[in-house]
Amino acid sequence: MKYILLLITVFIASSFQADYSVKIAKLKYDGGGDWYGNRTALPNLAKFCNENLNTSINPQDEVVEAGSAEIFNYPYVYMTGHGNVVFNAKEAENLRKYLMAGGFLHIDDNYGLDKFVRPEMKKVFPELELVELPFNHPIYSQKYKFEKGLPKIHEHDGKPAQGFGLIFKGRLVCFYDYECDLGNGWEDAGIYDDSEEKRTQALQMGANIIQHVFSN
Repeated sequence: MKYILLLITVFIASSFQADYSVKIAKLKYDGGGDWYGNRTALPNLAKFCNENLNTSINPQDEVVEAGSAEIFNYPYVYMTGHGNVVFNAKEAENLRKYLMAGGFLHIDDNYGLDKFVRPEMKKVFPELELVELPFNHPIYSQKYKFEKGLPKIHEHDGKPAQGFGLIFKGRLVCFYDYECDLGNGWEDAGIYDDSEEKRTQALQMGANIIQHVFSN
């Protein structure tokens, strides 16, 4: 817990100076899935938050392994991919400790991740279920208001975008966007065919997630 409290203190202090002391990272996992996708997503999200939320998040695209002690250095960890995910027992326990200590995991379904990530998250929290968050959840009403929940960024299977969460002792510790693909909307313009409107919506929702993480 002391690690996360220290990071939150650093975050508040760094809001007044561009020292980029706060870091966010992408999760590296085993199983063969492309954890490394959306290479420009986190730098663009950090830049957007710094400009619009007055944060001082380091825009460098950092990577952290699921079983590493280094994960405790990041108050927000981003996970994405299309394919297989495997957490061994040590990694699942490390993720559990990280999330219980105040950390936050954002899972971004880049398409095809759903059937793999759900059983792996049960290793992390076997007693919890991913529940769909109601549209009036605070994550949808931070600086930017999303009265109908997640914006639909990519078509995928044409299903409505859904936001799921793992809630531990009343706190949202993991947010999972499904049929949405926020990270692709954070990517550099031109990588995908997303309109500027869609990219803005994706970044605004990302900023809401960041703001929710650091205010809770």
